[in-house]
Formats: sequence, C-alpha cells, structure tokens
Amino acid sequence: MAGLVAGVDVGGTFTDLVIFDPGSGAVRLAKVPTTLDNQAHGVMAAFEAAGADLAQVALVVHGTTTTTNAVLERNLCRTGLVTTEGFRDVLELGRRTRPQPYGMTGRFVPVIPRDLRLEVPERMDAEGRVVTPLDEAALRDAITALVAAGCESLVIHFLHSYANPAHELRALEIARDLWPTPYITAGHQLLSESREFERGVTAAVNAAVQPLLERYVSRLAAELKGRGYRADLLVMNGNGGMVSAAHVAREAVKTVMSGPASGVMAACYTGQRAGMANLITYDMGGTSTDVALIRDARPPVSNEIEVEYAMPIHVPMVDVRTVGAGGGSIARVNAAGMLRVGPESAGAMPGPVCYGRGGTQVTISDANLILGRLPTERFGQAAEAARAAMEDQIARPLGLSVEAAAEAVLRIANTHMAGAIRMVSISMGADPRDFALFAFGGAGPLHAAELARELAIPRVLIPARPGITNALGCTVADLRHDFVRTVNRPLDTVDMDAVHALWAGQEAQGRALIAAEEVALIGVEAEFSADMQFVGQTHLLRVPLPDGAPTRADLQARFEAAYHARFRVDLPEIRANLVNLNCSVIGRRPDLDLSRLIDPAGRRDLAGALTGRRQVWFGGWQDVPVYRREWLPADAVLEGPAIIEQMDTTTLLPPGDRMETDAMGNLILTVGGGA
Repeated sequence: MAGLVAGVDVGGTFTDLVIFDPGSGAVRLAKVPTTLDNQAHGVMAAFEAAGADLAQVALVVHGTTTTTNAVLERNLCRTGLVTTEGFRDVLELGRRTRPQPYGMTGRFVPVIPRDLRLEVPERMDAEGRVVTPLDEAALRDAITALVAAGCESLVIHFLHSYANPAHELRALEIARDLWPTPYITAGHQLLSESREFERGVTAAVNAAVQPLLERYVSRLAAELKGRGYRADLLVMNGNGGMVSAAHVAREAVKTVMSGPASGVMAACYTGQRAGMANLITYDMGGTSTDVALIRDARPPVSNEIEVEYAMPIHVPMVDVRTVGAGGGSIARVNAAGMLRVGPESAGAMPGPVCYGRGGTQVTISDANLILGRLPTERFGQAAEAARAAMEDQIARPLGLSVEAAAEAVLRIANTHMAGAIRMVSISMGADPRDFALFAFGGAGPLHAAELARELAIPRVLIPARPGITNALGCTVADLRHDFVRTVNRPLDTVDMDAVHALWAGQEAQGRALIAAEEVALIGVEAEFSADMQFVGQTHLLRVPLPDGAPTRADLQARFEAAYHARFRVDLPEIRANLVNLNCSVIGRRPDLDLSRLIDPAGRRDLAGALTGRRQVWFGGWQDVPVYRREWLPADAVLEGPAIIEQMDTTTLLPPGDRMETDAMGNLILTVGGGA
C-alpha cells in the first residue's frame, strides 16, 4: 500500500475525487464539473484540482457511468446477432409484459434491431443433446452479412448453450477468423444460466457497450500514464467489486450500475465502523434517488435486476432501486388539478430556476430554497425568480401560499422516496425500524430526517462527505468476481458430488483471476449461495450457504427457512428445485482511516462552529442556527432545529430531533430525540 489511493466517480453533473495517504492518513478532495463529451477530461481535471502528483499514486479506482448511460440512452455501437433458427425475435418478445401496467401505450427499443438479428440452423435441447447440427456454411454467410452491414460487435446466442456450449464454441472459432474486430460475445461465456431472453439481452448489452467502454478506459489509462501513473487503472463493477481496466471490456456489461454500487460499498464500510451494520442507503442526487438494503454490512447482490423495462441484465449487481425524485425533479399541477413531482428533471442545464441558468420550471431544489433550507444569499436574484415561479406554477393554481406550496412539493417528493424504500425493505420482508437510514448524495441529508420520520426509522447516519460518497466507495471496494451456473433440477434428483465440483471450480477460477491482479490484499475468501424455487414457480430465492459443500438435507432446510422468512408460509408438499449455483470470490483490501475525511485540525467548539442564523420554515418560520460541518467538535450534540452546511451538501435537523457527531466525522441523527 505504499503510495496514495485514489477513488474517482463520474456522475451526470460532477466528477468527484478522494485521495487517501495510508501512511499519514491525510485526505484530499475535489469536485469538478463532468465533461460529458469525454469523461476522461473531467477525471484529469479532478486530479489537477486536488493538486495530486500521479507519480505518487499507487492505485486509482474508477466508477463510471459510461455503460449505464449508453444503455439507458440507447447510444450503443452497431451490433449484430447470430442465433438459433426460429428464435431471432426472442429479444423483442421478452416475457409478454407491458411498459405500463395500465393502458395500451408504451415504447420499447431492442438493443439490436431486427434486421441485424440473423438465424442459422442449429439446435440443442435442454439436456444439452444435439437436435440439429450447426450449419457452418450458413453461419459464415450470416457473419459475412453482418460485417457488410457495418456491425462493430457480434453476439453468438444459441438455444440451451448453458447446457452444452459446443455449438457456441465452434461458432466462436469461425467468427474469430471472419470478424474484423475483437468484439465478439458468446452468451454462455458471459452467463451460463437458463432463460434465453435474459441471457440474450445480457449478451447483447455486453457486445453493444464493449467498444465504447474499451475506448474510454484505454484513453483514460493513457492519460493517467502520461501524467506519471504507473500502476493498473481499476474500474468498479456493478457487483461492488473492481477489475483491471485491461480486462474490463471483456465483460463490459458488468460495469452497468457501477456508480450506485460504489455508494452502497461506501455505506457498508462506513456503517460497519460506526456500529451500524444494518442500513437502508438513500442516495439523492440531482435527477433521481437510489436506495438499497444492507444486512450485516454486506451489499445486496442480485442477478435478477432489470435496469429498465424489458432490459434484464442477469449478471450479479448490487440491488439498487431508483425513483425519479432528485433535486432537479420538476413539480407541476396537472390537468386534473393534482400536484405531481418528477420523474421529469430539469437536469444540470438549465437546471432548477434558482440556478439562474435559464430554468423556468419549479423543482425540489427551488422548494428547499424557498423554505430557507438553502441560503438565499448564495443564489442572488435567482432566488426571487424561484419564488415567483413557485407562486405562478404551484401556489396560485392550488390556492396555497408560496410556503405551503413549497412544503407540499417536498412532502410529495418524500412520499415517492419513501415508496422506494418500502420497495427494498417491507416488500422483501424487512422492517425499516430495524435499520438506520444512510443518507448521502448532494440532496440526501436535506430530506433524510423527514423521510426517516415517515418510515419510523429511528436513526439516520450521515457520512462525513455525503456528496463524494460514491468516490469513497471506489477507494474501499474489494476485488470481486462472481460466477453463476445453471443446474435446474429437483433437489432430490441432483448429483451432489457434481454440485460440489462445480462450486469448487468456480472458486478456483475466481482465486486465479484475483491472483493475476497487482493489488495489495489482506486475504481472499469465497461466498456461496444457491438460487432455488419450489417446482412450478417462476421466481427465484437466493439461499446463502456457509461453504461450497452443503448436504442435500442442509440445502433443503436452508431453502425452506429462507422461503418462510420471506413469505411466512411453509410448502412441505412441494419439491424444491435447485436452479443456479453461485460463487463470489472476494479479495479483501487493507482498511483506510475515515476519520481524516474531515480534518481534525479544523474542529472548534460548538460556539465556534456557528456561522449565523436564518429563518427556516417548519409549518411556520423559525429562527434556526447554522453550523459549518468541518468546524463541529468530535463530541458535538445538537437539538433541532438546526442547519449544518458543508462543501458538498446541507443537512437539515428538524425540531424535536437530536444529532451527535462521532470520531469519524459522521453525523448520527436520532428521530424524535430518542424519546
């Protein structure tokens, strides 16, 4: 660990950087505008703003939105698909669901258009037996046609390749001789599980973003090297681990949700050291809010995530749910006279009215400013424009005062966010009252206390640097490789020796991959689980296991216990089905000292941390003290109401709540003062 450790996260508006010196404990921070045309420029600008000498940096870990944005915006590379005869429309047929649960409207754009999805004669059955041999001449013709059509990436996706990959492997050999680029994805190598739709979409997304990601990380790695950085650039994956930039494009789809995953990893790390291992993470940014559920300081990883309608990406990713409520979410009165907030956003440009960049529609940020939660003097004349817009667009149509209208906007926004938290907690059989709320993001600490009160969550943990938490997550993340293999057999008929051998093979492969990375580690461990269901069911339940050699009886008992914990029902008369075997191999990295995220030398007594007072609305105007976060003493105790300001966020402490600081600079808010 000799040298500095840097984490850099590229968001839609800002690029955040945190640099740790493991020797002295010193920390450097930077927040610069994201350069959307070339994110590498923003990353380099962040290092310049931090005054970092890259020759002294031993490790750079990067969280990127390149692949996520490309998928959501359909800004993808031209990609061709070769599949089993009769199955080219699987990517559009999907699961016969609808974009909207009610009504007949909606829009769906497949990753690969129909004219670039070609079929060849071949067929395996579900047992892996050859039904139709691979027609190699037809395969060559299809590949040649896709090259002529200008495709940059190729997907080979054959039916039941998870059971027998022989045809895909042979097609891969032929394609390598004919395809002009290295971007070829064989579905079974990326995801060896059943369900051709999910496996096909995952492979298609991987191929479509491969060239984009490789060009970006290669460009960034070259720029870092040109400034003196000598080690490998590591990139965050969506599973909360990281991988070398030299290999990341091979499985590019695994970087989808990289940014939200890094925030969850930071929450796990911070919460465990603060004595709060069970957390609900709440990341409110400018456009949306991401929430996740953490148990026992472990990130919630799932391979059943659908990032948007008909876009299931079945590689292991941190299970983060998103709702369209951020600081820039637009508030409006609809034709029925109802107040609505989001999901439309004013974005960074033109942004909220109070930004003074030409925005004309009222947003959540404007409401916070009008109610005194943000300092009016920092926004100049734009603050008056925000108030006028609130009166014209919301208050007058609803017959409310400007303050009551702004309060209504925030209450509806909080209701949306509370719904997202219920989705990851109550719907999963967890009681929010058993967790603490981990609030971060630029806007999270402003809403955290009121959100916790609505959900009866007793405590809120606000980290030292809420606005750069995702960058912090990059610095504390471990190396991680996840493996999935489909078995799909009734448990009472499974060959348990074969099951144990599959798990052992997954673990060996993961340990070999981690050993190849040039990163200092304090240990390597493997985690095992099984995806199971009762025979006849569709959805899967993940069952954690202590090791890779459980007995049949142990698997049965653990599945039944997990099913009862989730659904509060026993089904002893139905057979259990073992669907997937999962193994995660994790290389643990050395700890970092979080206590220096806020410089201890800058702390003062409570009176010295007071910067002024201002009027804040809590159903009526109240005179509220304003504190500077960096100046608060390590043992500060505050009774609400109060405002705590810092470089990257503002924290609201409502009346009746209590807040304490801890040795790591965290703020711990007790709703209702602990009464």
